[in-house]
Amino acid sequence: MTVRRAATAAVCGVFLLAGCSSGFGSDSSAKQESTGKQHLTVMIGSSGDAETNAVKAAASAWEKKTGNTVTVTPAQNIDQQLGQALAGGKPPDVFYVGSSVFANYAKGNSLYAYGDKLPSKADFSPALRESFSYNGKFVCAPKDSSTLALAINTDMWKKAGLTEADYPTSWDDLEKTATKLTKGKVSGLVVDSSYNELGAFMRQAGGWVTNADQSKVTADSAANVKALTYVKKLLKAGVLKFPKQVDTGWGGEALGTGKAAMTIEGNWLTGAMSTDYPKVGYKVVPLPQGPAGKGTLSFSTCWGIANKSAHHEAALSLVEAFTAAEQQVTFAKAYGVLPSRTSALATFEKEAPQDKVFADGTTFAQGPVTLPGFTKVLTQFDSDLAGLATADPQKILSDLQRNGEQVLAGGN
Repeated sequence: MTVRRAATAAVCGVFLLAGCSSGFGSDSSAKQESTGKQHLTVMIGSSGDAETNAVKAAASAWEKKTGNTVTVTPAQNIDQQLGQALAGGKPPDVFYVGSSVFANYAKGNSLYAYGDKLPSKADFSPALRESFSYNGKFVCAPKDSSTLALAINTDMWKKAGLTEADYPTSWDDLEKTATKLTKGKVSGLVVDSSYNELGAFMRQAGGWVTNADQSKVTADSAANVKALTYVKKLLKAGVLKFPKQVDTGWGGEALGTGKAAMTIEGNWLTGAMSTDYPKVGYKVVPLPQGPAGKGTLSFSTCWGIANKSAHHEAALSLVEAFTAAEQQVTFAKAYGVLPSRTSALATFEKEAPQDKVFADGTTFAQGPVTLPGFTKVLTQFDSDLAGLATADPQKILSDLQRNGEQVLAGGN
């Protein structure tokens, strides 16, 4: 569930101030070690033992191949610990960088821009490369990806007299099925209040927070108003609830504990359900289309290499091993992510048909906003969305527009 947690907007707080400063990390003149055996440190934001062990196994294979050594450390709080390490001038050589904080670190010159040096560069989708590009440079390789889909409790579905023919393909369908499935303590649909999930409705309506190249804020649009107005309608009718309203931490927990008949989550749901709720039957289907057609969101993390590392060459070699197509498929099977390389994704789809819906979404998914300093804007947007049931969608989006434009105008 790493991606689910990472998808929550990170605040550029006290431990990230240095990483958000335009001058931080500008000294990239660390003396490089290019000969002899080298020792690398890797910091990851792990979802659990499966992910930690998978990364350690991959590192061990690289050690045997190169003669170098690697220490892999799973962080308790990757943003905080990495921020401290960068601020202290002694960062790990390689580390996870979530899309929510990538631009802050890139602007601060904390990251070694190696993406364009990768022989496999073209095998990463344009959308994923864009998520980890800054000032025209492909900075770091996406380690995996995730998209959103609709998960349905099959037992509740059948008991409501619904069949496969009733899987919702439109907003009207979703409203009707959510209404029919809402009964007693069961909510028809539980969705997180963050833009990282509700934003899918914005895309389905034809809107988004920014334009394609993120040069302009486009929050205050008729399409976005239509999307939030629709969500508000479901909230007021009581057929859509946020996780807190049903005393759960996220949609997967609501689905697994029988408090939700449907939820919108990413492919991290697969591993969580098999581990925590193995007896609960569920089906994953594409998100319903909106007025403008299909729409889902994508999330990713890249393999960052510290600008201040003295092991750029060895670190790049390690990242190439981590992002090899075969290795990506191994990672995907181990801890529930999608390979970020197109060739690896094609292999994974054949070997993990249950994740095909998520994989299909990568072809049209909207990537996150990755503008420096925008995390605080999105944090406020999430806060406003939590009160959507009694708020004015137009006011929420106007505030987002104003706050976003201030960040763009200020250049931070």
